[in-house]
Amino acid sequence: MVEALLITVTIKINALGWLYMIIDEVEYSRWIKSSRGTLKSAKGDFERGEYNWVCFKAQQAAEFSVKALLHGLGLPAYGHSISALLSKLPNKLEVEKPIQAAKTLDKYYVPTRYPNAWAEGIPEDYYTMEDASQAIKYAEEILNWVEALWRSLKKEGE
Repeated sequence: MVEALLITVTIKINALGWLYMIIDEVEYSRWIKSSRGTLKSAKGDFERGEYNWVCFKAQQAAEFSVKALLHGLGLPAYGHSISALLSKLPNKLEVEKPIQAAKTLDKYYVPTRYPNAWAEGIPEDYYTMEDASQAIKYAEEILNWVEALWRSLKKEGE
């Protein structure tokens, strides 16, 4: 089955007088839904004590949420570093970006999964409940930040 893809371009001028576009609400919605689902999966891993996977999935959830925002604004969304993705957002947004959360989660992209990222042992040996709890907190912070910013951008043009 082939689905038609509807892309709506909304051009807005905010109170500061700069132009921005919400390019693709559909793509934003797809990525943000994936972010929420990945975060939910991370919470399931937390309950099972699989803390390395919690940390990785929290990183992925945050990455997907920032990519949702970038895609929605019609901007490039390549790479896996959340802090680098945040840097691709226009400075004119004039919002404080969750950089500390992003940089912490960036560290969970590779070593949470690969034994050869460690001198000995396996990833499961290196991640604690505290690491996992903080990772979920940071992923939620970034997801909530993205959703609030998206709502704000949409509201400005109404």
